[in-house]
Amino acid sequence: MDYFVIKAIHVIMVVSYFAGLFYIVRLMIYHTDAQNLPSPEKEILSKQYLFMEKRLWNVITVPAFVILIVMGITMLIKNPTLFSQGWMHVKLTFVFLLMIYHFFCWKKLQEIKKGQFKSSSVQLRMFNELATIILFVVVFAVILKSLFIQYWYSAAISFLAVGIIIMLIVRLVNRDKK
Repeated sequence: MDYFVIKAIHVIMVVSYFAGLFYIVRLMIYHTDAQNLPSPEKEILSKQYLFMEKRLWNVITVPAFVILIVMGITMLIKNPTLFSQGWMHVKLTFVFLLMIYHFFCWKKLQEIKKGQFKSSSVQLRMFNELATIILFVVVFAVILKSLFIQYWYSAAISFLAVGIIIMLIVRLVNRDKK
């Protein structure tokens, strides 16, 4: 019974974490766009975005990430046979990539906090889609399990195609932004 409670908490934290991830990059996009506004609007919005980014990151995103990792590790300890399953290897690989993505989000937030806007809003929009692709792969690996591994080449091509389509749509929709 406790395994399923841990699993439920893990899933809830995954949802909370991704909500935080998707929204934090969206706030960075808005914050970047606000830099092109005249004073005092630019300063007012920048101050508000900094406040919102700090709260979202520290109150929702990071705590959800820590809890989901702790619950995931706990499930692996309680059920070590998961390590022998190919779909779990895929999931853990993409969780590792998600940790790298998390670090880059934190790094971008640190730059923005210092008033450095090194990425355009279009680049941030495309960056935001990487989390979507990671989410797709993890969910499909967990749900399909052995079928995912059996047809990994089809899955890889499909996710690559979806990623390219998403990036092209982002580019198309934002073609007028620099």
